Amino acid sequence: MLYLDNAATTPVRPEVLEAMMPYLTRWYGNPSSHHTVGEAAADALADARARVARVLGLRAGDVVFTSGGTEANNLAIKGISIAAALRRDGAAGAVRRAHVVTTPIEHESVLESVAYLERVHGFAATYTPVDEHGRVSADALARSLRDDTVLVSLGYANNEVGTVQDAAGLAAALRERRVPLHLDAVQAAGWLTLSAAELGYDAISLAGHKLGAPKGTGVLGIRGRIPLEPLLHGGGQERGRRSGTEDVAGAVGFAAALELAEAERVEASARVGAIRDRFIARVLELVPSARLTGDPVHRLAGTASFTFAGTSGEAVLLELERRGVVSSSGSACAAGSDEPSHVLLAMGIAPELAQTAVRFTFPRWLNAPLDAVADAVEASVAAVAGP
Repeated sequence: MLYLDNAATTPVRPEVLEAMMPYLTRWYGNPSSHHTVGEAAADALADARARVARVLGLRAGDVVFTSGGTEANNLAIKGISIAAALRRDGAAGAVRRAHVVTTPIEHESVLESVAYLERVHGFAATYTPVDEHGRVSADALARSLRDDTVLVSLGYANNEVGTVQDAAGLAAALRERRVPLHLDAVQAAGWLTLSAAELGYDAISLAGHKLGAPKGTGVLGIRGRIPLEPLLHGGGQERGRRSGTEDVAGAVGFAAALELAEAERVEASARVGAIRDRFIARVLELVPSARLTGDPVHRLAGTASFTFAGTSGEAVLLELERRGVVSSSGSACAAGSDEPSHVLLAMGIAPELAQTAVRFTFPRWLNAPLDAVADAVEASVAAVAGP
């Protein structure tokens, strides 16, 4: 079985599991405890934080460990927006109405967080349109801003079609208006630079299970000057930004996976990108009904996504699995939904065509052509489409 659904999750790397084991077995203490076992855990947590910060180009104190990308996105969007809009009057506090900006192609954790701000706190929101490839322009983003805009939240790379945004250019445009930028980089990590200096973001979300770390691990990197209202209250861990006893082993594993992915990033992107281009070309040649979705140039090296007119995406996936290839129709978080992809609809793809979508996402260690997979795609589409 060939697993080509790596945007959904990846296996834990052996090096990561080895790094975690001491903090699951011997040094399992609570990092807030003042004894030898607890202090060993605290030292490991501090080291993991510093290692993550070095990859991001942030200070160690700017790193908040979370349970994954969804929590990191929720904390960034709700935490930054509410903190910016909060008006304090003695001991009482009330959230003033304010404005946030995102796009209609974001991950559900972003869209639902923005919807929460609208529904519960009376925020206004603008969903900046994207072009037919899923890209947002600096001009369109600038037109979405208002005097009361407190945050822009964008996906660095789209989880369904792999389109990559010009994060640095968009951040520069926002900097002129002094509007903070949050990047959802869950899919971009390991493929694209995460450097705060290069990209200019104010906050960034990452998920460990996309990098070879366990599920349930993640990070929000947020510059120290950005106020953040916590979502979880209690013991004041993570400098008061995310209460709860820290998952030391998870943090160690996340740091190890991020370092490994960053060390391999440039070479892996070039190698896998060449395999991806050959695969896309063969599928388009073999399957007349195939249409590439996402930007043909500005896309993740590990993502190839198509629609196949006259078929059902789910039926094609079943045929592919019968032939030994596992992939998906889009975001794992929306799996099981009968609705067409909101990403494809926002890109102007008709609902009936959007329901034929299939996404192939490759591992960073891929080193052989996928000609046999392209042949399986041809056979699967033919089986579903019929004569």
